Amino acid sequence: MFDTMTMTKVLGGVCGTFLVFLLGGWAAESIYSAGEGAGHEGEHAQAYVISHGDGEVAVVEEGPSFEEIFANADAAAGERVFRKCAACHSAAEGENGTGPSLYGVVNRPVDSIAGFAYSGALEAVADVWSPEHLNGFLENPKGYAPGTVMSFSGLAKVQDRADVIAYLQSVSN
Repeated sequence: MFDTMTMTKVLGGVCGTFLVFLLGGWAAESIYSAGEGAGHEGEHAQAYVISHGDGEVAVVEEGPSFEEIFANADAAAGERVFRKCAACHSAAEGENGTGPSLYGVVNRPVDSIAGFAYSGALEAVADVWSPEHLNGFLENPKGYAPGTVMSFSGLAKVQDRADVIAYLQSVSN
């Protein structure tokens, strides 16, 4: 039943499996390590430096400001991104849905659509929907205005937020 050939095949299978795991570990380490191997610092600059209280100044690399991105925003791209918002909002004047109409929302007073039942959470954060306030709200509605009933998780990309705001501004004019 168990002859030399069978034992050789079993031992070869075990060794082959071990070899696959070793090669898989090596490949994963080379793909996912940040530096010159696991645990070593590479020749790259840190994006964030956390101060330990010994007088060092924290260094944070930042991209362009929202104002710069908004100045170059693309309203046509914003119209495509607005489709996520269109499930609850309309860009047409006077057409409220689950959320209020966003026609003329840029530089409009907060909670100003007559007949729409607002939660009141937005008034504590802003008076007017400036592009900067809209950017903050669209990034994380619940984080920006705690207590808001808007269940949307937000738009993570600053370019998408700038494009949507540019689209809403263009629709209102």
